[in-house]
Amino acid sequence: MKNKIYKFNEDALVKEFMDYIDSTYGGHYGQGGLQSAEVIVDRGHGLGFFLGNVDKYNARYGKKGEPADHRKDILKVIHYAFLALNEHDRIHDGTITISYK
Repeated sequence: MKNKIYKFNEDALVKEFMDYIDSTYGGHYGQGGLQSAEVIVDRGHGLGFFLGNVDKYNARYGKKGEPADHRKDILKVIHYAFLALNEHDRIHDGTITISYK
């Protein structure tokens, strides 16, 4: 595969996003080996919880703090969207296959 040239800095942003995710596992959300999101998923409310948080941080963007805080809100939107995607796949037993060409 040839080296890709990303016009919108996606490669660096994906790496930054992975670093952000890694930091959440070391933070207070991961203490005790159980995240609150796991309990919410176990109770059957995961997808709604994740999508609700996408809405929350999307609506908050630009309204709290400085531009660096606004940027963190975007990272949270992306993270919760990824969690929603995973929950969608879990609910639908991974039977949805998408081909990207």
